[in-house]
Amino acid sequence: MLSSISPVGEASRRQRWTVTVTAYLVASALGGTLIGGLLGGIGGLLGAGSWGAWSLVVLGVAALGGAAIDATQPAVALPSWRRQVDEGWLMTYRGWVYGAGYGFQLGAAVVTIVTSAITYAALLAALLTGHVVLGALVGFTFGSVRAVPLLLMGGIRTPHALQELHRRLDAATGTVTVASIAAQVVVGLVATAAATSAVLA
Repeated sequence: MLSSISPVGEASRRQRWTVTVTAYLVASALGGTLIGGLLGGIGGLLGAGSWGAWSLVVLGVAALGGAAIDATQPAVALPSWRRQVDEGWLMTYRGWVYGAGYGFQLGAAVVTIVTSAITYAALLAALLTGHVVLGALVGFTFGSVRAVPLLLMGGIRTPHALQELHRRLDAATGTVTVASIAAQVVVGLVATAAATSAVLA
């Protein structure tokens, strides 16, 4: 995906990278906002807003479990659709159309392949807010952050530079995985500590 929406790729298709990436960023945030708001609303129907410390317990356990699953991949596979966005759109539609289409799907989190349990932790957090607006805020944050890596393409002007960037990204895969696991551990520990403090207060 990153290699498809680069200044080099967009120029070859006579599209403007700035237009495509703007559509991608906005749509990803929108996709996250919609799924987050939907889950927040469902959480409200389930009464999640009144669960108090139990919401933190559920989030903490889920985050720690997600970290454990990510640490054991590929031995333990995540439940996920086995599909990616349709690359045929690149040669069919204008840049803003496929930019928005790709961004929305990735921001919505679960309509393409899920590679990390942190995705499910974010969706669970939206559900546990028990509120449409708060869930939408969680989803907006998720969708926005997920789209940010595309901005790394901004300075790419030659095929060689694109290849070099991909080599660096491949080399950083392990570091990113460790950071994702660490983030889930931190969320899990903080949520558990906060739940314990609320119960003892």
